[in-house]
Amino acid sequence: MVYPSDYENKTGFDRIRAQVRGKCTTDGGRALLDGEGFSASAGEIAHRLSLCSELQEILMLESGFPLQEYTDIGPVARKIEVAGTFLDIEDMIALRAGLGAVNEITAFLAAKEEGRYPVLRGLAQGVESFPEITGHIDTILDRYGKIKDSASPELYTIRRTIRDREGQVSKRLQAILSKAQKDGYADADAAVSIRDGRAVIPVSAANKRKINGFIHDESATGKTFYIEPVEIVEINNELKELEYAERREVVRILTAFTDRIRPDAPGIARAGEYLACMDMIRAKARWAAENECVKPVLSEEGTLWLRSARHPLLRQTLAREGKQVVPLDLKLDRGRRMLVISGPNAGGKSVCLKTVGLLQYMFQCGFPVPVLENSEFPVFDGIFIDIGDEQSIDNDLSTYSSHLLNMKHMLAGAGSGSLVLIDEFGSGTEPVIGGAIAEAILERFVETGTYGVITTHYSNIKYFAGSHEGVENGAMMFDVQNIRPLFRLQMGEPGSSFAVEIARKIGLPAQIIDAASRKAGSDHINLEKQLRDIARDRRYWEQKRDRIRITDRKVEELEQTYARQLADIKQERNRILHEAREEARALVAEANKQIENTIRVIRESQAEKEMTRFARRELDEFREREVEERAVTPEEQARIDREMEKVERRQQQRRERKARQGEVTREPAAEPETLEVKVGGKVRIKGQEGAGEVTEIKGKKATVAFGQLLTTVALDRLEAISNSEYKRQVRPERARTVVSVDIASRRLNFKDNIDVRGMRAAEALERVEDFIDDALMVGVAEVSILHGKGTGALKEEIRRYLRSVSEVASATDDHADRGGAGITVVRFRQ
Repeated sequence: MVYPSDYENKTGFDRIRAQVRGKCTTDGGRALLDGEGFSASAGEIAHRLSLCSELQEILMLESGFPLQEYTDIGPVARKIEVAGTFLDIEDMIALRAGLGAVNEITAFLAAKEEGRYPVLRGLAQGVESFPEITGHIDTILDRYGKIKDSASPELYTIRRTIRDREGQVSKRLQAILSKAQKDGYADADAAVSIRDGRAVIPVSAANKRKINGFIHDESATGKTFYIEPVEIVEINNELKELEYAERREVVRILTAFTDRIRPDAPGIARAGEYLACMDMIRAKARWAAENECVKPVLSEEGTLWLRSARHPLLRQTLAREGKQVVPLDLKLDRGRRMLVISGPNAGGKSVCLKTVGLLQYMFQCGFPVPVLENSEFPVFDGIFIDIGDEQSIDNDLSTYSSHLLNMKHMLAGAGSGSLVLIDEFGSGTEPVIGGAIAEAILERFVETGTYGVITTHYSNIKYFAGSHEGVENGAMMFDVQNIRPLFRLQMGEPGSSFAVEIARKIGLPAQIIDAASRKAGSDHINLEKQLRDIARDRRYWEQKRDRIRITDRKVEELEQTYARQLADIKQERNRILHEAREEARALVAEANKQIENTIRVIRESQAEKEMTRFARRELDEFREREVEERAVTPEEQARIDREMEKVERRQQQRRERKARQGEVTREPAAEPETLEVKVGGKVRIKGQEGAGEVTEIKGKKATVAFGQLLTTVALDRLEAISNSEYKRQVRPERARTVVSVDIASRRLNFKDNIDVRGMRAAEALERVEDFIDDALMVGVAEVSILHGKGTGALKEEIRRYLRSVSEVASATDDHADRGGAGITVVRFRQ
């Protein structure tokens, strides 16, 4: 039950229905929307809301759903059912569009996985889209909505004959017109015209008798007559008969089509109803999306809990003014069924009451509501509202009489499952008796367990709410300092009317205000003062609580930040200790190797003093280098380690590649190169691994440089080795020392280009490999290799090698102005 009959008008729901109605595209959808009234069935309400919610989700998240305007096919289905009638072309176009939309909607839902949009899928059960009918229509009508020539053999023959006859008429008329123009009977710019469906030629009035034919019309001035020549009368007559025949054939085709689909009329009607229903649901979903409405929780415990509720019409009005609506938070349950709202005038009491009445009504009409999704709405069997001035001259009712009449209907019809909404409770008459009657009515509502929201200024109603179980006070908040309402509901405490403060703000004389205060008495003034103090104190403590909450949140964030930083510091400490231990182990191993080498040299040189000094000096230099290396920063050392890993990885790849090349593409064996001990040659002591370079030969002895150490060795104790073997012996021992000691110097002396022109492929490739290793070690981003153009073999060999280097991002020709294909530009990954 909804009271009064103009409930929708009082709450503004009629305007919301009109907005949604404007989004419908079919008369059927608008009719269904008009029938979406108040329901007290929880199942029906949930079904309506689920339909709208699922379609709202589709419109927001999915693509492919038909969004075009739907066509109303209900009238077409009713026309088909009548025997002896046939659909005209407009009906067939509407039927084609409507059935096509039904097919698109059902196909869209069927394509979704099982469990998605279950309510919409259930609504589509049993709905047919009749693809054979749409296919048949496509064989009759073209895309412009015209009957095709191929709709029937007879129609094709008739239209071909018509075109032939029209061609004959056109040619004959053109010949007659040309002759008349030549003879001066017609103007030179005259053209063939149509009058009364007949082809005619314009002739001047003076010469109308000189053309043998029938006059069909004359111009407005009477200077031109339109004549149908005798020669084409018969052809025009035949054309007229063919047009009649064409019309009869079209009717026959449409009649045959209608007769054929007449048995499907009930199914077509069902499809039309489904399309109208989807049109209505789509309109509601579109409106809901525009106004931020959702499907709330249907409460089975009788809880009405509005979270961030907004009055949609007020929100629209404020949005046009660039303002924000203040959301409403309100809760009623079986323990607190009645809410008494008090506060200043223009503070938002009536808006609060209307918002509750409108949103609850929208919910029970199956409309999404503008609240948070976790808001809860119960199902009431009746809603009663008393708001506004209902005085009537016709019925001799005053404002207060109309309020009492509404109270009478509410007391008679409201029960434990009803919601009553009363604005300005008890007003309109003498305050004492009016307040007493209002209190008695409120007591009756409490006894019957009725839910309700009531606004009032009466103190006795506030006292009643504060002292009776099931009733709660609420206040519209007011900024006492700035004398302005805040439009926010605060539950739990009564509100003050702030009449004195508002009177002062608008400029009422102070004498009047003081006199009114004396007349009201100290009790009333003290009560109002206490209410103001309560409001002020509550506001103060709320602000303080908010500041404490913000401070607590900042403290928690700082605590989490410090915890993360401490964890990072511990992790960094463990990493540094681990790296230090690894460096210590490497240092010890390097020192042991150097000591062993020094001992070996001393023994081999037979403990000569000079060579011993050289060995000790080399050991001291190694110690100094290691001390200098200790001064390298942890960050620099970490970078050196990474570069060394790259070099070692590159050397491993090179060895593997050379091993594969030696197995797969081994060249024919050349004559072994004869190696001999000579100045500048590379040698080693027989039975040992150390390699050196001969600097001088005297007699049967040679001076050999082992690193920075010079020693004299008998020639028969030396054996010559190749340059490549010398590098393999020397390089691994020196790599880490050189990089770690003087990495900055290498970066300063490194050149970002190399010239390998004129070298053999093997020699050039070896130079390039060393060059790439150095580039990776110093960390440059780009280098260039000058190899020349030639036959391209050297370039291809170098490119093949570069493709095998994982650190190389690209190897391309240089710009044509700077050498083009003769230079390869290498860019490394950063």
